[in-house]
Amino acid sequence: MSITQEQVLEALKTVPEPDLKKDLVTLNMIRDIAIDGQNISFTVVLTTPACPLKELIRNSCTEAIHKLVSGTAVVVINMTADVTTGRFNSGPVLPHVKNIIAVSSGKGGVGKSTITANLAVALSKSGAKVGIIDADISGPSIPTMFDVEDVRPNVIENENGKPTIIPIEQYGVKLISIGFLSPAESAVVWRGPMASSALRQFISDCDWGELDYLLFDMPPGTSDIHLTLVQTVPVTGAIVVTTPQKVAIADAQRGLQMFRQPQVNVPVLGVIENMAWFTPAELPENKYYIFGKDGGKELAEKFDVPLLGQIPLVQGIRESGDMGKPAVINLDKITAQAFKELAETVAQQVAIRNASLAETRKVEIKV
Repeated sequence: MSITQEQVLEALKTVPEPDLKKDLVTLNMIRDIAIDGQNISFTVVLTTPACPLKELIRNSCTEAIHKLVSGTAVVVINMTADVTTGRFNSGPVLPHVKNIIAVSSGKGGVGKSTITANLAVALSKSGAKVGIIDADISGPSIPTMFDVEDVRPNVIENENGKPTIIPIEQYGVKLISIGFLSPAESAVVWRGPMASSALRQFISDCDWGELDYLLFDMPPGTSDIHLTLVQTVPVTGAIVVTTPQKVAIADAQRGLQMFRQPQVNVPVLGVIENMAWFTPAELPENKYYIFGKDGGKELAEKFDVPLLGQIPLVQGIRESGDMGKPAVINLDKITAQAFKELAETVAQQVAIRNASLAETRKVEIKV
């Protein structure tokens, strides 16, 4: 008796997407079923190329076919991805950007730019289309992190005759920063409205093209820049970066609460605890909690948000940032694996947020 497409679909209806809690067929994640005797092939369309559960899904599909269709079937499963979006009616501003993520912190010096750079490169290495807007106008770090301090973006005229900035691309990530437009040794001494105007230009006057994730490396604190962002575009979600120490946690708590204010109402994707412990290169199995232990984890538990990752304090991360080559590019197991897992977890939380929460809208704030 020949195998039918209906039999294959019925079997795959028993395979749930682990995060979204519905089966793959209902979620329209099964495509291109082909059957040739005992040979069965199909495509599973994941919600992100950085999905950490792809092998679990692959194995579950194979087991379902063998159990419910044919124990001798040869199953070939292709994995692709179509990143979901949680933005409502973005209109003419960033119309082809699926997810906008604010990487924020309560205080400076917690490694927010390092996290942003490595997260972006890790997402890009997974196959996603990624960009970064360096929203820290007075303290831009992204040019240094990507070794493009002396590069200047091109400016062209679009079809309407309007000047358009072409973001710089490095390590597969599109970048824009005030650091590209002013000498590195110059201080940008601007009042809030001028900094906000620059951010709006980075958003609306740059040709970002199609992106799965656009990360905003936010300045520390809660400022005009944060309000400008949520008023200009629908933000998919926010990430809060902190170190374990008490003073950083206190400020991170305020930053997290800002996004939860009713007039802002941006979903918090989770907390990243940076410099969670010190691991010397010569003792890779050792952990020294020089800034305290589990402060970020406790913050996440207190506000019932995911702990997205705990990144160790490793000398190679600092050296990589100074050299302009994010640590995730290196082959060092500790750093590369930590940021790879972080990217997978962030992508996972974005997919869950897009499936379970209402679409994000621009907000109207009167202050």
